[in-house]
Amino acid sequence: MAGHSKWHNIRHKKAKMDAKRGQLFTKLLREITVAAKQGGGDPEFNPRLRIAIEKAKKANMPIENIERAIKRGTGELEGVNYEEVVYEGYGPEGVAIIVECLTDNRNRTTSEVRHLFTKHGGNLGSSGCVSFLFEEKGLITVPKDSISEEELFEKAIEAGAEDINTEDDTYYEIKTDPKDLYAVKEALEKAGVKIEKAELTRLPTTTVEIKDSETAQKLIKLLDALEDSDDVQKVYSNFEMSEEMMKQLA
Repeated sequence: MAGHSKWHNIRHKKAKMDAKRGQLFTKLLREITVAAKQGGGDPEFNPRLRIAIEKAKKANMPIENIERAIKRGTGELEGVNYEEVVYEGYGPEGVAIIVECLTDNRNRTTSEVRHLFTKHGGNLGSSGCVSFLFEEKGLITVPKDSISEEELFEKAIEAGAEDINTEDDTYYEIKTDPKDLYAVKEALEKAGVKIEKAELTRLPTTTVEIKDSETAQKLIKLLDALEDSDDVQKVYSNFEMSEEMMKQLA
């Protein structure tokens, strides 16, 4: 499991996921709107929209908010025109970072992202400078206390998954081809597997190990600041550090 994934799990377990409810809703609504705009408003034929709706429901978003966001995406209602922008850069110790944004003002977002990189000891780079260090995958998270590793492995492979990571002490991570994510998720659910979350992600193909606590603090502050920015949807990085150090930082 990549360090970034472990960090999210530790933050969750430590109740440190302090993103404001309104901010979370804003990000989810943007994703629903863009997903509907690109793939249509019917979640049965739009996997990205299905995943976005599931995340919104899990966050207890009112159904009418979800429906309005879909209609804004399909053009049935007027709304803000969001565009997807991806930034790439480096954190302390040369850690590779990718930042996915949905914005209605590219100049504002670029300025904000550059400022956060600089403020926390990183550098915003050019397009393509680190993306080759990641691979796009589907990722399904399953609580370890809900199923045995042997049983999950059998069901996951039968459902079409590529691999299972068991390193974390709380969750299994099931890796899929991006286009197979929702099909594998549905097959696992039908097989009685409890799904914590399913998402399209970028997994690092090579990692940078962080051993110094001061560097670790700077890096985590940068990643958290980026994730808390209103226009940022997802942040990916390729750091590795001990779970003990992450727990101390949390």
